[in-house]
Amino acid sequence: MSEEKRDSSTNTAPARPVVELPPAISVRQLSATLRQHPIEVIKQLMRNGMMANINEVIDFEAAAKLAADFGIEARPQAVRSAALKRKRPEQEELKNLPLRPPVVTIMGHVDHGKTRLLDAIRQTHVMESEAGGITQHIGAYQVEIKGQKITFLDTPGHEAFTAMRARGARATDITILVVAADDGIMPQTLEAIDHARAAGVPIIVAINKIDKPGVNADRVKQQLADQGLVIEEWGGDTIAVGTSAKERIGIDDLLENVLLVAEIEDLHADPNASATGVVIEAEMDKNRGAMATVLVQNGTLKVGDIVVVGDIFGKVKAMFNDQGKQIRKAEPSTPAAILGLPAVPGVGDTLSVAVNERQARQLLSERTAKKPATVSLASLHDQIASGKVKELNIILKTDVQGSIEPIRTSLEKLATENLTVHIIHSGTGNVTENDIMLAIASHGLVIGFSTGIESGAQRLADAEKIDVRHYDIIYKLIEEVDKALKGLIEPEIKEIIEGRAEVRAVFSAGKKANVAGIYVLEGKAARGARVRVMRGGEALAESPMISLRRFKDDVREVLAGFEGGVGLETFNEFQVGDVLEFIRKEKSA
Repeated sequence: MSEEKRDSSTNTAPARPVVELPPAISVRQLSATLRQHPIEVIKQLMRNGMMANINEVIDFEAAAKLAADFGIEARPQAVRSAALKRKRPEQEELKNLPLRPPVVTIMGHVDHGKTRLLDAIRQTHVMESEAGGITQHIGAYQVEIKGQKITFLDTPGHEAFTAMRARGARATDITILVVAADDGIMPQTLEAIDHARAAGVPIIVAINKIDKPGVNADRVKQQLADQGLVIEEWGGDTIAVGTSAKERIGIDDLLENVLLVAEIEDLHADPNASATGVVIEAEMDKNRGAMATVLVQNGTLKVGDIVVVGDIFGKVKAMFNDQGKQIRKAEPSTPAAILGLPAVPGVGDTLSVAVNERQARQLLSERTAKKPATVSLASLHDQIASGKVKELNIILKTDVQGSIEPIRTSLEKLATENLTVHIIHSGTGNVTENDIMLAIASHGLVIGFSTGIESGAQRLADAEKIDVRHYDIIYKLIEEVDKALKGLIEPEIKEIIEGRAEVRAVFSAGKKANVAGIYVLEGKAARGARVRVMRGGEALAESPMISLRRFKDDVREVLAGFEGGVGLETFNEFQVGDVLEFIRKEKSA
């Protein structure tokens, strides 16, 4: 007995894990933070005398008590700590340099008033000149409030925002999320939230259209809380401002809050350095030639500078500001349209100034060499072991909403000491180009559950080497990701659709055999490919190809825009209007 006592006295209790919690948190968020299934969390809340659903918001005291029930110590998270943690390493180096204006992007659901809000901010009438009130191009504008400038990027939603990130550019400091008070949170609102979070950009919410009779702003605030954006008046750290773009209500309050967040973000730049920036708009002007709108991020861009933009370089011959006036220089956070590039760069391409053409060519080669490696399940274990990957970002698409939560919870539980697992975006429907763009920007992968992929998304994923995985059984999905983390996964046999063709006619080839007369819509039809026959959007059959002809000649391939004839080994029942997919399979890296 005394020996038992001596043993117990020498053993120290293991330290309890610690989490930081905000003043208010939704049950869904709390479950993820504590790594507990939402049902277990709800059950424990009930034992503690609290009835709450998965989307309900509870205060810190209740959340801390529940955490203790699971053996976890909860500590209060400082207000605005999320914003402070977002400070980038380079900001420490720049802190003794002058402050620069914040760069703001406005995002939200279509028709919630993004353009009208920007119009009210700029006190111009952009929307009246745009067809149907939809933003037609990317522009940048500067406004001034209380002697301080703010730069606004007028982007057509989160697609352009993510396109910039996909090319390695962080163009935005703050996001204003516009939510209409009469509509509330809609699908594009959710996407905008996920894209802003993936970029680590602070969000200010503009609850718009508050002038409409009968609107319920509290309903919108609850919906925001359900998504983890708990507003300040409810004890959270998300700024929400009631606005009416039509009546110019709340505009000054919104801008003052932008300046407040900018102060917290502590944005500095060195105006004396060589300029760096990002392309936010580019076009071929029929009179002036290649024209690119560049947002200068650091340094000062001057007329005469030799600039490397994406994979091209040229000399700045002329510059124009957001009012169309010719300027000689552009300082940090200033947008400028530049002339002098030999070709049109891509939106999101980064700009650097070179001393001469020789250095410009050297910069181009260095950029190619520094392109980051993509993440795939097959190579994930090696990337974790080498320290190249410390978090796994996943875009999850499912057939129905009910599948998202169990998959999300199971995947997040796979996190280890060396790797965190983040579902940075989830939704229903086929995998889209926008999903692939988010995966590129976030160095993540895409998982589809009982859903397909759009043809454009497949081409983009192939070109950018984004790993897209498809599953029909949840436990197989979880098992394969778990194996990948442990280095046990076998290389995936990946299907690449090389081309698509439409059946325009059916010809008899004797002995009950038929040949499909095709027109190649995209890619190519290549000899040796397997062919999938699609009818009404559904796969009808898959067969090896036995013949490919152009007129009477046997050919190796038929390219997009040309006609040909295809015979299959195990399928004969072609119908006009069928779509043939030409498939090649290979092992993933």
